[in-house]
Amino acid sequence: MPEVTTHRTSRLGLGRGVSELRAFVEAALLDPVDEPPMQTGRQLLRRRIVVVVTIAVGAVALGLALDIAPGDVSFYPAALGVAALWMVGAVASGPLHLGRGRTRSGGGSRGVLQGFLLGLGLLVVFLLGAVVVGRIPVLRRPVDDLLAHAAHGSLPIVAAITFVNGVAEELFFRGAVYSSSPRRWAIPVSTLCYAASTLWSGVPLLTFGALCLGLLTSAQRRVTGGVAGPIAAHLTWSLGMLLLLGPALSLGD
Repeated sequence: MPEVTTHRTSRLGLGRGVSELRAFVEAALLDPVDEPPMQTGRQLLRRRIVVVVTIAVGAVALGLALDIAPGDVSFYPAALGVAALWMVGAVASGPLHLGRGRTRSGGGSRGVLQGFLLGLGLLVVFLLGAVVVGRIPVLRRPVDDLLAHAAHGSLPIVAAITFVNGVAEELFFRGAVYSSSPRRWAIPVSTLCYAASTLWSGVPLLTFGALCLGLLTSAQRRVTGGVAGPIAAHLTWSLGMLLLLGPALSLGD
């Protein structure tokens, strides 16, 4: 009898866990809130012009910044310059919204905790994948080159720049770009524009990461109607990758 009771209890616990997970996914990624007020035709045109110009300039600036040799102090102002471009483009495009999503219980929130948990989940997936990448030289080499900026420079400064850049990217790509896109195409447009901005970096994993992160944060932008949740997810993933990707790659040695 005790064994039957224990088995039944474990099944109930598993079922409750699955229900909680389903409720979280629906609240964090699937159940959208009402969209912000509609933009006028002039506001939308202005936003789209600013977005196109900013993406073109920002992609070139990012590529030039990542071409700087590791350890060269000019990398720091160059990287901050890229963040400034995204930030200026976001603000110049028009109004931005923090957003307000729903919790599992049906209440309201900014989506920050949801963003943290989603970013953490994506981080775990990428760290597990990094163990495999560490065994493939053609994929690992450009990643090592990217991480060299932290290894040969000041990790606290690189972490601070990563933080600022993460906020700026979300303000632009999940704020300006998302809002400039037709509603039904906002998620793919925001995601693809974000991934395209990393192509000049020459790091396949960075572009793949941008696709995955962009898809996740764009879905959360749709659910919350703003950028607070996406910023939390982005910072959790990017800072975690900065600190843990190197050790994860080494596990593949």
